[in-house]
Amino acid sequence: MLFTDFIKYIPKIEKEKLLSTDAHAKMAPLERISYLKEENYINNNPRKAAVLMLFYPKNNIAHLALIVRNTYPGVHSSQIGFPGGKVEEYDIDLKQTALRETHEEVGVHPNKVQIIKTFSEIYIPPSNFLVAPFMGISHEELIFIPDLEEVKRVLEFPVADFLDEKSITKTRMSTSYAVDIEVPAFMVDKYIVWGATAMMMSELKETIKNALL
Repeated sequence: MLFTDFIKYIPKIEKEKLLSTDAHAKMAPLERISYLKEENYINNNPRKAAVLMLFYPKNNIAHLALIVRNTYPGVHSSQIGFPGGKVEEYDIDLKQTALRETHEEVGVHPNKVQIIKTFSEIYIPPSNFLVAPFMGISHEELIFIPDLEEVKRVLEFPVADFLDEKSITKTRMSTSYAVDIEVPAFMVDKYIVWGATAMMMSELKETIKNALL
């Protein structure tokens, strides 16, 4: 999809109703379904975090950026996700958290990003984070500069592939809370994207597809 065609739909995407748990559930491992309801995690006093779902042109084609995290001690080691992280005390709001973390992790300055829409928060049980995803647009081609301590590489996912149902698969894996379970996932450049990131991507994908109708 040409980037110039994609941005024509931005006003419609902004107005689209969020699908929240209906979209999240499509890509949620069975063990996560119960945590789609706020009453099932609110007493855990989850920590706040924010991520940026960033769209941009590459060779005039619309792309979505994800990152492969480095190996480190922690539940999200080596996973694929969106740039972002936990709220710091000096952040004004969650939007600033998403923009700051994106700048730190992949070198994209906040003044290059237009925030389009806030998407539904999602709870991550293993790390007890409540994550706010933001959709953003950069109107210029980007040169990513990964923070090598945190980011192994940036995945540049063409929007046409993202919207294609063939990008969705199922895979068996062991997680921090279950062994040898089948989970729905996105395939991105031969990487398996599952869990909270896949659930965010599901709502994002359904929202964009509805705007394209």
